[in-house]
Amino acid sequence: MAIAIRDVREHELDSVLALNNAAGPTILALDSTRIRWFFDNADYFRIADVDGHVAGFLMAMRESSDYDSPNYRWFRERYPAFVYIDRIVIAKPYRGLGLGRVFYADATSFAEVRVPVLSCEVFLEPRDDVSVLFHGTYGFQEVGQQIMPGLDKRVSLLAKNLPSFDFVRATYLEGATGQLPNQPWLAQRKRPGPVSPRRAAGGI
Repeated sequence: MAIAIRDVREHELDSVLALNNAAGPTILALDSTRIRWFFDNADYFRIADVDGHVAGFLMAMRESSDYDSPNYRWFRERYPAFVYIDRIVIAKPYRGLGLGRVFYADATSFAEVRVPVLSCEVFLEPRDDVSVLFHGTYGFQEVGQQIMPGLDKRVSLLAKNLPSFDFVRATYLEGATGQLPNQPWLAQRKRPGPVSPRRAAGGI
């Protein structure tokens, strides 16, 4: 079994959409317009390619996105710089292989050279104990709760401090070059569509 975590490609959006909408009640449904918005605007949008099949995906945005999610907005009102994991989905045939932890390791690697905080939320109504335990063992802590407007469901807002960012900021972002080394694994995703204007914030 060959597994690769890589940026999503445009022709894979229908597969990602179908996977998202089959995930169950803790993942909000999307439509083709919304999935295209993520393709054009997400800072992190990667899939797990298992032997040529889309086995899962993870989407995340930075603090300067024009994203209208109330949970994302909660973090933007409180944190000057962060990466927000909007959703992660693993297809049923590939669950239990550790792809969730592989995705979170990759997302952490992406975030910790750019921002001091990685954030997300989990549903408490209905309570997703698997997700709560997963995030707790991965170093996330609850920093708040809210009732999602329009859904009337309570969510737990989670954040994980990324101590490596202080070193990266001092050594590279505020160092002699003012930027990260030119390495493929450090590259920012090249988004194909319009990008909303960046507001002033920490990080890059």
